[in-house]
Amino acid sequence: MPHFVIEHSRDVEEEYDIKKVMQIAYDSGVASGVMAPADIKVRARPYDYYRLLEEGDSFVHVTVFLLDGRSDDQKTKVSELLRGNLADYLSTVTSISIDIRDMNRNCYLKRLLPPA
Repeated sequence: MPHFVIEHSRDVEEEYDIKKVMQIAYDSGVASGVMAPADIKVRARPYDYYRLLEEGDSFVHVTVFLLDGRSDDQKTKVSELLRGNLADYLSTVTSISIDIRDMNRNCYLKRLLPPA
């Protein structure tokens, strides 16, 4: 926890390295000071089918799931830092958006296997 879920139009992969996009998300989370590096998880989902205003428009949308309890200022810091860093790299992507979601810490459960 936290989780960065990167959704993007498939055409973004033609011009940009998605692994780098994932690294930018991770590095932005670390730089924000709002989360511990060891807790960050990042994954990406390409979309072949989507509809935007103009045919050929591209998008990257990142949903950041955080356990509740962080202030609006902390969440805004993550959002602005992430959007800025992605915009610097993804200079031709039509739409870059960030959504910060609170997860209920009383209901969030996970199981981790012990290290081998």
